[in-house]
Amino acid sequence: MPTLLILFGLRFYFYTRDHESIHIHVKSSDGEAKFEIEEDLRLVYNNGLKLKDVKLAESILEENKENFIKEWKRVFGE
Repeated sequence: MPTLLILFGLRFYFYTRDHESIHIHVKSSDGEAKFEIEEDLRLVYNNGLKLKDVKLAESILEENKENFIKEWKRVFGE
């Protein structure tokens, strides 16, 4: 499970056996959330992440979306 970025206590990663649409998991000490990023950014689920961390994660995902998609495609192929 490659870690793409750790920033402000949030870890951004995906599992190497994922097969759904392009998405990123975000983990903090409080919980975890999953965001689809391929088209529009969309929160898929939130399991304990504080609202301020969800908003922060959304911001970071928007800023790094292109790099995260490139890494996903590098691992899984086009």
